[in-house]
Amino acid sequence: MMADNSTNPTTGNYANINGIKMYYELHGAGSPLVLIHGGGSTLTTTFGKVLPFFAETHLVIAVEMQAHGHTSDRGVPETFKQDADDIAALLGLLNIDKADILGFSNGGQTAIEIGIRHPGRVNKLIIASAFYKRTGTPAGFWTGFENPKFSDMPQIYKDEYLKINNDPAALMNMFNRDVQRMHTFEDWKDEELKSIRQPVLVVIGDQDLPLPEHAVEMYRLFPKGRLAILPGTHGSYMGEAMSWGTNSKIPQLFVSMVDEFLTGL
Repeated sequence: MMADNSTNPTTGNYANINGIKMYYELHGAGSPLVLIHGGGSTLTTTFGKVLPFFAETHLVIAVEMQAHGHTSDRGVPETFKQDADDIAALLGLLNIDKADILGFSNGGQTAIEIGIRHPGRVNKLIIASAFYKRTGTPAGFWTGFENPKFSDMPQIYKDEYLKINNDPAALMNMFNRDVQRMHTFEDWKDEELKSIRQPVLVVIGDQDLPLPEHAVEMYRLFPKGRLAILPGTHGSYMGEAMSWGTNSKIPQLFVSMVDEFLTGL
């Protein structure tokens, strides 16, 4: 694993991590906070609205995972375990012993795996809009992965990807990687979540993909679990790309809530 000081026109860096050229950005200063985007997304589509606020009080390490955004593919299926190992390896490369981890949607599932596989790297976890078992989603969600259609992928995700990497074949590869991971999704065992001893904040919107009842069930499994259910849909409470253009103050409330959790809530 070696750092690569080459940059893109923004503030990006690349690191050779476990067979991929992994893209990451560093913003701000202070205690380290890793931001892990959702499936089909980039760090900007997930965290573009809240990243500047977090950078006021943290060293933000915003990453793009295998086959997403600027980061290359390794030629094998995505797994949450591998993504967790990639984050841990990047922290090691950056000489960061421990960090707070905030993962949204699929990134939240990667955060769960980091807590299980690499507890020594974690101060606190924020698991946003994620579920840990199939029954945590509305009826019918999983049928969409039986016959997935590229046309169903939100256009804003396609457009943002192609702005970064104008390669339709790579975009389709990312789509197929994400679909396969969901198609083969396996529940975590309750005991695995109970093994995470670090403080964990579970966050969802009240009209999110994960069901509120599931969020309650999940946070109670963590020995040091906390729960927040905010008004909003999947990621709208953090200003995720599907909700851009609104004047909501909820994303700033989300940032304040996370900051308070990280500093002792």
